[in-house]
Amino acid sequence: PYNIAKLSEDDYEITMAVAGFKQAEIAITAEQNTLTVTGQQGEKSAEGVTYLHKGIATRNFERKFSLADHVKVIGAELA
Repeated sequence: PYNIAKLSEDDYEITMAVAGFKQAEIAITAEQNTLTVTGQQGEKSAEGVTYLHKGIATRNFERKFSLADHVKVIGAELA
């Protein structure tokens, strides 16, 4: 899931929910008119762990956003 917000006339923000991913497992690239966010989780061992409920997905993902010609990506952060 994601949100796209218009902060001002020239500023936009995309917020994505990436629960279960570490910063090193997420890649963000901006090429031509496409912003791509990918998440690749390494193999996780669940040895000794008993889940009573497992609601956080553990699958890899890729999400692409089409950008207008005048849009410039200036930063990204994980919070």
